[in-house]
Amino acid sequence: MKTSIVKEKSYTFALHVIHLARWLRERREYELAGQVLRAGTSIGANIEEALAGISRPDFVAKMGLASKEARETYYWLRLLRDSKITPSEQIHSLIDDAQELLRILTSIVKTSQQGKSTHNSKLKTPN
Repeated sequence: MKTSIVKEKSYTFALHVIHLARWLRERREYELAGQVLRAGTSIGANIEEALAGISRPDFVAKMGLASKEARETYYWLRLLRDSKITPSEQIHSLIDDAQELLRILTSIVKTSQQGKSTHNSKLKTPN
């Protein structure tokens, strides 16, 4: 089975998000911990589902959801940094990782959608 870079990166990212959420809960930041935990772990879950997709539209839809979750996670991480709830040096690498996942997922979705439109145009027959 071929290794998926985005699958591995999202899994490692989720592990780091879990540690951040634990740290936040120790500081009684329960709501923010829950938000970042849900969004940050959902990225990988949607990627796993996409890789098991039964069709190209299913794959694109699930990768699109993963991209949206990456964007949401990026928001929560920036909010934690800028509100000074989490020290900038502690969260900096997670923010960078979220940006990287977002770029990869955006590229996957765009490429997959282009492949779909190219494929569909080849199926059309002239009248």
